[in-house]
Parts: sequence; structure tokens; C-alpha cells
Amino acid sequence: MNVKYLGHSVVLIESKGKRLIIDPFISGNPQSPISVKELPKIDYVVVTHGHGDHVGDTVEIAKRDSAIVISNFELCNYLQSKGVQTHPMHIGGAFTFDIGRIKLTPAFHGSSISEGDQIIYAGMPAGVLIDSDGKKVYHAGDTGLTVEMQLLKDEQVDIAFLPIGGNFVMDERDAIRAVKFILPKKVVPIHYNTWDIIKADVEYFKNEVEKIGVQCVVMKGGDTLEI
Repeated sequence: MNVKYLGHSVVLIESKGKRLIIDPFISGNPQSPISVKELPKIDYVVVTHGHGDHVGDTVEIAKRDSAIVISNFELCNYLQSKGVQTHPMHIGGAFTFDIGRIKLTPAFHGSSISEGDQIIYAGMPAGVLIDSDGKKVYHAGDTGLTVEMQLLKDEQVDIAFLPIGGNFVMDERDAIRAVKFILPKKVVPIHYNTWDIIKADVEYFKNEVEKIGVQCVVMKGGDTLEI
């Protein structure tokens, strides 16, 4: 399995001959090294919640590649109205696709879509646990620290993508506590330094995480990791 980080919260996974992208905020993402046109063919799009920096280019990608969009039920209904194919799920639910088993996990955050002056409810925010080709990837989405993360310890997660930028999500200190809950083999910090409001001290995070005995991999947009 290969994972590529495309900045902010965007993660591209290649496994079992398929490609899955999580929260494809590429257009307008100052950390993304590529444009949507440069993105390879995508089979699945996972959207953790309805905010613009996570839904991103979902509709364009899904239409271009006939990709299946996986998200919560309400957000899937909205995206279906835009002409894309979806697979609706909800927190705690799991389903096995040809790329692997995908489960939505709890996240403490908001989820809405802005269209002009209208605010559209976009269901419950989620994280996602992907079990593919003998490897487990956890992407927390946007969330504060939750005690439910302790349940992930039993999953023996290979790599966890955790937000550390504070303000809207966990800051470095709470993300360190999350690492202690989950104890993944590797952790990658995400959702930080995209804008000033979510600036974070990534070196502090890395140093403290490695004291726990977990490898911290600081990725820049375009970096790839094989797990």
C-alpha cells in the first residue's frame, strides 16, 4: 500500500490496484503540489464532513472518473443531487469494497455546506478506518480529542493521520494524547499551517510522539510513504 499526502487533510491511497482519496481539497489548497487535472484516476472518494476544505473537488473528481463517493448519509444525499454516485454510511458502520473494508469512526466537529446565504446540514462528521491488503489506515478527519479513540488501540493501526492545528481541531497537545490512545505504528500530522489560524509546532509534536515510542512522519504535500 502506498499513501501520498497532498497537503491539509488530503490523503491518496493506492492499494489492491485501486485508488482512494480522502477529503480531496486540491483547488485552492496552498499546500497541494498538483491540480485536479494532474490527479490520477480515482476509484473512491471518502469525505469526512461537509466543510469546503474537505469536500473540496469531490464532485469534479467523481464525475470525471465515475468514482464512488463514501460519506455519511446526509452528505451523500446532497452529493447525489450534484450527479455523482455515492455509497452512504454512518458512524460505526462498515462495508467491504474491492479496495478493502471501510468503517466510519466518531469525530467531534461540525458538518455543513454553504451555498450562497444558505447553510445546508451535511450529517455527522466522521473519521475513517481503512483495512486493505493487510494494512490499517486511520484518518481522523476534523475532530477534537475523543475518548472513543481508545477503541482504535485494538485495531493495531499501521498509520494514523491526525489533525494538530488547533482552533477547529485538536492542537498538538491533544493530538499527542490521541496518539497515546491509539498507539499506531506511525503517525502523520495533518490539518496544520495551511493558514495562520491553524499554525502548529510540528517539531514539538514529533518529539513528544516519539517519546511514546511511535514513529512520527512529517510529510509535505506530494510526499509518498509505503506501508
